[in-house]
Amino acid sequence: MTTDAVPIEQDASLPEAPQEPRAHRTKAQADRERRCIVSGEVVPEEKLIRFVAGPGGVVVPDLARKLPGRGLWVTANREAVTTAAKKGAFSRAAKAKLSAPADLADQVERLLTQRVLDGLGLARRAADLTFGFEKAGAAISAGKVSWMVEASDGADDGRRKMLQIARRVPRRPRLLGIFTADELSLALGLGNVIHLVFLAGRGADRWTQDVERLSGFRSLIPTSWREEP
Repeated sequence: MTTDAVPIEQDASLPEAPQEPRAHRTKAQADRERRCIVSGEVVPEEKLIRFVAGPGGVVVPDLARKLPGRGLWVTANREAVTTAAKKGAFSRAAKAKLSAPADLADQVERLLTQRVLDGLGLARRAADLTFGFEKAGAAISAGKVSWMVEASDGADDGRRKMLQIARRVPRRPRLLGIFTADELSLALGLGNVIHLVFLAGRGADRWTQDVERLSGFRSLIPTSWREEP
């Protein structure tokens, strides 16, 4: 689907990389795989949320995968986390009585949202970002961009022009539009950030893992953008 008539989120998505056959995975790759306590499927860590038992046996998210204790892994989407919390999956997996807050999926969404925003601040310090309409547009045209980040409250006309630029390049940047201009400006320590691009590279690859986990809990663009021509 490559016409302008498709929804923006699909239109701006990069094609998925081919999956490597499991039989040919290296030991290092296998070591980074975990079993989801809900589905039982073994998948890469970056597609899961790690949880641990906190004080009082209360389940807490560990997005950075650094908290002490046995990790309890759940596929990174709202349905899986909600099911784990409601159906006692954490207690069964830990073989101990644990309690999971009813709003656990909402907690994960909030934490992931903040992590993605904080990641932009880190990327700015690493010189992985370009911002401003002209500079961002030039980077997109040069094929150097992995993600377009558009302020959710930015002007429709400016966003549409940026998307027109993106549609002309062979590998279109993916689109994120969940943060306001004030939120972007505060995260970057700049004023009035509307158009922002994340340059392709290792930094973007790491940040993408968090964004893709977040996509299991909320849409990456406002609903109204999907309805644009």
